[in-house]
Amino acid sequence: MSNGHFSDVSKASAFGLDNVVAAETPLSHVDGEAGRLIIAGHDVEDLVAAYDFEGAVALLWRVAGLEPAPSGDDVRRDFGRARMEAFRLVPALLAATRGLSVTEGLRTGFSLLSDEGDLAAHIRTVGSAPVFIAALCRRDEGKDAIAPDAEVGHAADFIRMLRGAPASEAEVRALNAYLVTVTDHGMNASTFTARVIASTRAAMISAVVGAFCALKGPLHGGAPGPVLDMLDDIGTRENIDAWLAREIAKGERLMGFGHRVYKVRDPRADVFNKAVMLLTNGNERVRFARDVETAALAALKAAKPNQRLDTNMEYYTAVLLEALGIPRVAVTAVFGMSRVAGWSAHVIEQERVGRLIRPQSRYVGRWPDDKAA
Repeated sequence: MSNGHFSDVSKASAFGLDNVVAAETPLSHVDGEAGRLIIAGHDVEDLVAAYDFEGAVALLWRVAGLEPAPSGDDVRRDFGRARMEAFRLVPALLAATRGLSVTEGLRTGFSLLSDEGDLAAHIRTVGSAPVFIAALCRRDEGKDAIAPDAEVGHAADFIRMLRGAPASEAEVRALNAYLVTVTDHGMNASTFTARVIASTRAAMISAVVGAFCALKGPLHGGAPGPVLDMLDDIGTRENIDAWLAREIAKGERLMGFGHRVYKVRDPRADVFNKAVMLLTNGNERVRFARDVETAALAALKAAKPNQRLDTNMEYYTAVLLEALGIPRVAVTAVFGMSRVAGWSAHVIEQERVGRLIRPQSRYVGRWPDDKAA
């Protein structure tokens, strides 16, 4: 307290909860100084090489303490059934989301799901996302929703439902690389939200709806779309240097560069860069994006020599998802289609821990004179 009337904030630390440990978890670790992401005991590059999305989800659930521990084949089968179940909700979803964006539509779709059953709610939630996103995207294009195919994998079925044609092997590999990479990423804002809600025993659906609302904020999950807008605005190679110089002089942020946590190159950017090459075989759009990246890194280094600003995952996420034919209005929703698996694992872990998350705040308002200490 200061002068008997105001709370003393001189000892305040970690506003925004920076550096506050909220949980002990084996699910993931972000080493921003070294540019390293560990998920369930694997460096992200190795995880992508060893697992498809279903295998990665099974691994996360096992590490979170789910019993009995599922296999990747178990998860593949269960997700196929969950997609079929979710498709029955599509008419209600489309009726309820007229005029809403794909992201807002997915939020509504999660809300339509039942929390009944423990593991069943997790399977239902993760399994529904590709069905809802594909139906919402097709609705925006004036097309009918396409029913799932329970016999194919999550990534392959999403592409098929989205565009009405089977995915190539390269496309499936590329999308799996994306989905596996973004399953979990430390105690980010949406994951923390999921754990706070789960700690109240509100159950899976409530935790995921809250987490997704955090993800849709532009400071968290909304960057890939603006990366594509930036590339479009630059337009040609001849415009790159002048465009970058103008934006940096105005103090504008270059989308896809720098990260709140990573102080060196985001390792996920390299994974996505490799995934892009599976699809494009060095096409013009990718070459242009690389030229912009090279010029942007040089311009940022010259303008801010004391600040390390490397390419982050949003940059190549944008190029990758565009190459897969995913509309830019859906990039945040597709991010959520993967990250829901990480939220699910954290909900399992938080419910197993069983402790209510209830931090304190420091009052800095005025004390009534007659109650001053």
